[in-house]
Amino acid sequence: MTVVEQIKTLEELAQIDAELKVMAEELARENSALGTRKASLQKLEEKLKSDRAQLSAIEKLKNDNVIEVRTMMQQIEHSRDKMNRSRTERETNAVQRELEELRKLMRDREDEVGKLTTDAENVKRVIDTTETEAKAIASDLGDTEGAITTKLGSLEKAHAEKAKERARIAKQVQPMSLKRYDAVRVKRGSGLASTTDGTCKACNMSLPPQLYHRLRREALIEQCPSCNRLIYFVAPTAVTTDAKG
Repeated sequence: MTVVEQIKTLEELAQIDAELKVMAEELARENSALGTRKASLQKLEEKLKSDRAQLSAIEKLKNDNVIEVRTMMQQIEHSRDKMNRSRTERETNAVQRELEELRKLMRDREDEVGKLTTDAENVKRVIDTTETEAKAIASDLGDTEGAITTKLGSLEKAHAEKAKERARIAKQVQPMSLKRYDAVRVKRGSGLASTTDGTCKACNMSLPPQLYHRLRREALIEQCPSCNRLIYFVAPTAVTTDAKG
């Protein structure tokens, strides 16, 4: 295969690699978008699980306190009965202290019930908001996941076919040139460049004059000293102007 034919083959390879890069980026975007939605939904579901567990714990604690309040009310009634049956001032004072302590404990429990009721209402509002967000994402996923999955399948198939075409073209490139081309492509995104006026069209750096003149004189594939891409000369396109009489 002549150098001119090698250049043409490398151009085909570079074009295929550019198309593969676009496909890979689109696949990454679509997968990322779908993955982000699923991750968001999972995060909301985990939050709902945690918030519901918190609400359950608050409700249990509230119920325990309500039961304690009821028990204390019964104890207060019992103490009142004791006071009515008291025969001495000492007994009356003892029952009075008992009543005051029970009333204080009951007020504390009632305050705790009120606080827990507020906490429960706040958690319920958070749960309602989270459920709304989760339903919206789930609905969106239900509407779009099938289409996205189909699109991903088509993209993956097209990418695989293009990769096969690349493998076929790559076999036609000289092994050393292919090795250099791939090494630079991995680092810089592309492995081939051309020059028309002594400047590398990939990195926009000026080539050494001696190298540029060599590329102009004969069909050669060299490496740009600045970016290491394989580089070759392309004659400038002639510009014609119509004379107006």
